[in-house]
Amino acid sequence: MKQETEKSVDKKSKTAKEAGNGNSLVLYNDDYHTFNYVIDALIEVCNMERVQAIQCTYLVHYKQKCEIKRGTKKNLLPMRRALSDRDLKAVIH
Repeated sequence: MKQETEKSVDKKSKTAKEAGNGNSLVLYNDDYHTFNYVIDALIEVCNMERVQAIQCTYLVHYKQKCEIKRGTKKNLLPMRRALSDRDLKAVIH
């Protein structure tokens, strides 16, 4: 049963990547920047609503990371660079 589940998950992952949504932009906690700084960066860079930016900031604070966007690498790269320019640690997976 476990093997069937793993195959099913792999198949879904491949389908998501083929659709162009297989990459995710993940923001990591740094214990340095203020909540407001991170919230403002997410609103400006990722075009998030304030409530969504606040929720992501709390997840980053308590869980040490948060997937903040999904999409193609081409679309996520400018956002990652803009967050990095603001000294925030963001990685595309």
